[in-house]
Amino acid sequence: MTTANTTHAGTNVLDNALNTLAPTIALIGRVLLAAMFVLAGFDKIGGFEGTAGYIGSVGLPFPELLTVLTIAVEIGAGLALIVGFQVRIAALLLAGFTLAASVLFHNYWAMPAEQAYVQQLMFMKNVSVAGGLLMIVALGGGALGLSKGK
Repeated sequence: MTTANTTHAGTNVLDNALNTLAPTIALIGRVLLAAMFVLAGFDKIGGFEGTAGYIGSVGLPFPELLTVLTIAVEIGAGLALIVGFQVRIAALLLAGFTLAASVLFHNYWAMPAEQAYVQQLMFMKNVSVAGGLLMIVALGGGALGLSKGK
């Protein structure tokens, strides 16, 4: 059966267009995912003491060291994701970081009801971001980048 949206070979015109645009779409997706981390990392530099205090407030040891590591992961892996350098490794680091941060800092199940809703939204947003990052781990980052999809 042939429709207006199908070529003679039976493939969908939209699929063909998306396949052609896939490298560009993958680049845009990487930039959108990474922007959150890069911006947050730079914000943490300016608010170093506050970030260290927040990390310490949940009982984690060595809050200053963890702040430095957090900044390095967010900026380093975020920029790697943007430029397409070792995207699978960068995405795996960011996914693990995001899931750990979600459990440690957005534990809505242990918060008073008036705080739980917003924290649950933040938790689920982070889980969704981690899901997108894990898709990059599984499928690569596309052809546009320094590592050509790896």
